[in-house]
Amino acid sequence: MFGYILRRLAVAIPTLLVLIVFSFLLMQMAPGGPFTQERALPPQVLANIEAKYGLDQPMLVQLWTYLRNVVFSFDFGPSFQYPDRTVNQVIAQGFPITLTYGLVSFAVAVLVGVSLGVTAAIRHNTWLDYLAVGVSIGAQVLPNFVMAPLLVIIFTLWLGWLPGGGWSFNDPSFWIMPVIALATSYMASIARITRASMLEVLGSNHIRTARAKGLPERKVILRHALKPAILPVISYLGPAFVSMITGSVVVDMYFSTGGIGKSFVDSALNRDYAVMMGVTILIGALTILFNLLVDILYAWIDPKIRY
Repeated sequence: MFGYILRRLAVAIPTLLVLIVFSFLLMQMAPGGPFTQERALPPQVLANIEAKYGLDQPMLVQLWTYLRNVVFSFDFGPSFQYPDRTVNQVIAQGFPITLTYGLVSFAVAVLVGVSLGVTAAIRHNTWLDYLAVGVSIGAQVLPNFVMAPLLVIIFTLWLGWLPGGGWSFNDPSFWIMPVIALATSYMASIARITRASMLEVLGSNHIRTARAKGLPERKVILRHALKPAILPVISYLGPAFVSMITGSVVVDMYFSTGGIGKSFVDSALNRDYAVMMGVTILIGALTILFNLLVDILYAWIDPKIRY
């Protein structure tokens, strides 16, 4: 297992470096610049601003400086649009909010999705199966940009139970609608994958052997069926987890949570390339990290896997 982890790290670290270099080069090739405006700045003023941020240096020098600061100091540099703030400060302001409702959404999606999938598979072709499949399909066809306004109309405007926007770490009533809007579609996908995998495992020979030995059905499900059935779900959870903890632009913008998705949209509109790169690299690094964790978890559950 230790050798397997080292091999996966040997792939993950160069991938992250390639991501940083590729993101930097894409920003350099983008038309215009961070200080391009409808009314052009005087040449001397523009030259002084570019010199302040090191943009007058050759591209390779800029790339090396940026790469060195990110790798050795975890410093994404200053924001181009907010002179008194760094990219690290912008991320540190929004990421805890996104991380909070993303973690809660992930827990809700996994618990409800796996429970629905297992229930539907165990009670195959019964009303419970049809209900679970109906709920999954209904949740799947309601993406978050549709779910968000529906939740506001029902729970804020009609019932008056929940605040329609904003964020507070101390008041969970602000969390409920962002969590529902973000978790619903992932919950539906997890339920469908779990149901399909569980049905396949329940029809396998080792399950028939376990039942023939007279083992209680609960032990057959929990000990012999659930573990192999959960493997396809785990492979889905890695990217899904990153998507949820890095938030959704729709959720951040619609509920005005102040999460990292809003910072990303604002930076794109304001040509703040430094913040865009910082958020992009953060999401990419989390994607690589959690895919690595999923690979390790996959190998731990099924020791035959050593690719």
